[in-house]
Formats: sequence, C-alpha cells, structure tokens
Amino acid sequence: MYGKIKDHLQKELASIQDAGLYKNERIIVSPQTAKIKLESGAEVLNFCANNYLGLSNSPELVEAAKKSLDTHGYGMSSVRFICGTQDLHKTLEAKVSEFFGTEDTILYAACFDANGGVFEPLLTAEDAIISDSLNHASIIDGVRLCKAKRFRYQNADMTDLEIKLQEAQSQRFRIIVTDGVFSMDGNVAPLDKIVELAEKYDAMIMVDECHSAGVVGDTGRGVTELFDIRGKVDIITGTLGKAFGGAIGGFTTGRKEIIDILRQRSRPYLFSNSIPPMVASAGIKMFDMMAETSELQDKLHKNTDYFVGQMKEAGFDIKPTKSAICAIMLYDAKLSQDFASKLLEEGIYVIGFYYPVVAKGLARIRVQLSAAHEQAHLDKAIVAFTKVGKELGVLK
Repeated sequence: MYGKIKDHLQKELASIQDAGLYKNERIIVSPQTAKIKLESGAEVLNFCANNYLGLSNSPELVEAAKKSLDTHGYGMSSVRFICGTQDLHKTLEAKVSEFFGTEDTILYAACFDANGGVFEPLLTAEDAIISDSLNHASIIDGVRLCKAKRFRYQNADMTDLEIKLQEAQSQRFRIIVTDGVFSMDGNVAPLDKIVELAEKYDAMIMVDECHSAGVVGDTGRGVTELFDIRGKVDIITGTLGKAFGGAIGGFTTGRKEIIDILRQRSRPYLFSNSIPPMVASAGIKMFDMMAETSELQDKLHKNTDYFVGQMKEAGFDIKPTKSAICAIMLYDAKLSQDFASKLLEEGIYVIGFYYPVVAKGLARIRVQLSAAHEQAHLDKAIVAFTKVGKELGVLK
C-alpha cells in the first residue's frame, strides 16, 4: 500500500527541491551562544536565534536547572491534574503573572500548545474571532480547532479591523487576536489602537508575546508595557523558548476565570506532560534576574538600533521594525538561500526564509539581534552582508 503514496511523496519532495524551497538542517555541536560551532568544525556568529537576551547558555540558568535535578528529579511522567504539579510549576506561574501584571497563569509544553488550546474552551459557534492576517501558524491552527465565526483583518490595519468588528457585532462574544511582534517582519502590533477599538465594539483582546516578551518595552514586559496598557489585555500567550532562556515551555496568562476554565478544558494542558522540573526551575531564576535589572534589554536595544541603522546605510531593503528582528528583503527564494550560504562562508550563520514560511515573492533573511552580541560581532556581520550583497547584485 505504501508504494503509491511513496511515489507521490518522492515527486512532492523533488518539486520542493526544484523550486529551491527545500529546507536543510545545519548541525550545531556547541551551546547556543553568539558564537557557535558547527558539525563541520567551523565556528560562526549566530544571527538567527531567538536568543534575544543571550540567556540560552546563561550560567545562572544552567546552575538552577542542575540543582533542580537533585531536588525535584528529571521528568514528571504525568499531566498536571494527575500527579504532574510540583511547587516549581506553581511558583513559575506566579512569577509569569507578576511579570506581566496579570491575575493568573497556566503552563504548557510550548506556546504552540498554548495557542492551540486557548480558543475552543472559551468560544462556540455563537462567538467571533477576529485575527490579524500575519498571525503565527499556532494561532491559525488554534482558531481552526474552534467553531467560532472567523474574521481576518489585514496586518496591523485598524480600518480593516474596525470593519471586521462591525461585521461581528451579531455574535455573542468577540475576541481580537494578534501577535505582539510579527516574527517574519519585526513590526509591533498597534495595541493601543486595538484597545480603543475593543472598548468601542465590546471585544476581548489576546496577544501572543513570543517575540516581544523580554524584548519590547523598557524592561522587556512586552507590548502592553510599550503602549502603557498593562491590565487592558485579557489574554497573553508566550514562551520560555525564546528570550526567556531558550529551552521549551509556553504559557497563557490573563484573567483569572479564563485561566481557570483552561485548566478544566484546554486539551493540550490536560493531555500533555508537565514541563520538566529543570525547565521550571530555570524559568523561575530567569524571572528573578529580570526583576533585578534591565541591563540585558538595554544592551539588546542598543545592538538592534546600531545594526539596523548600519544596514540601512549600506543600502539594504529592510522592513520597518520596533523589535530585535531585522528582515532583509531579497524577494527571491533561491537568492535568499544563496545569500545565506555565502554568508556562512564568511562566518555568519543566518537562514533564508521563503514560501511557505513567508508569502511567495517575499523571501528574506531574518536577522535576530541578541544581548549576547558584542560590537565586534555586529561589525563583522555588517561587513559580510555588504560584501555578499555586492557579489550577488543586491547592492550596487
């Protein structure tokens, strides 16, 4: 029986390769830091990790994880409501709530699960979800699992959002859903204006802070801090897998009643193992560190401003950004791969992004800045980008 589908899959894979869309995985044999070592033996500068605060190999987080192995073991072998809740999980949830200024928090194995499990327990066919067109795939999949009526507004377009809110007025409940920072472009959702429209049209708000928490705002508390609207967003989802240490684990934080109902009915929470104790322990340490100082955020913002400014001056086509994401537009899929390959030869590790990760004709290289980067790292990357840009005809 497998013969027919095997032939079909082989043809599909060949067509992906012929179109220049095949994704190859590079193998890293070192910890995730600004400088990494590849299986080939090459040492390169990493400019495409979600390691925004440089905490993925933080000695403090590593030590916290090691200690928890002795005190709380390796894994839970259970979901939360059976025998998978330790004091570490409850402490981490409290830390997340304190950080974002919310009432309660629920942990998930990943933010993909948090987004996948948030809509169905809350909404029915009587309700409406109004979602930004560039929202993350996990939000899109979560919406698909829910029977609520779906509306889609153009990215960060408040005129279109208002039209969709007007169309959704016959529904019982309405929720506006947006990424805080859109991961492929780096732009920030205009959450202050979204709050105004939500109040006008009686809608709840959900924000995915995966690429904005730890990054946006003076102290890294995300878009609600940036726009000074803490307490006005009903649901925030996020991850421990990016700025907050780079391991795994997601969360939903917000109104108490919402979190309570998710504990009772959210399927990824009810049917997935609890996050390992060492991840919870390192997460607690991370939030304690962030409560003490914003030094890492300050350095990240400085690095981002410098890099983006220099790349624009060099002549690159860069999407407007208010985050640590710098999208260098190349438009052609093969060009983005060739550009990334040549940069690797120059000691700069980046990846070309193209369809289906981004829309056809909008291929780019997404550079992600980190507090782990030093001035010399940034300068080396800028020189390499400029050299390769001229070689490939991207720059004159």
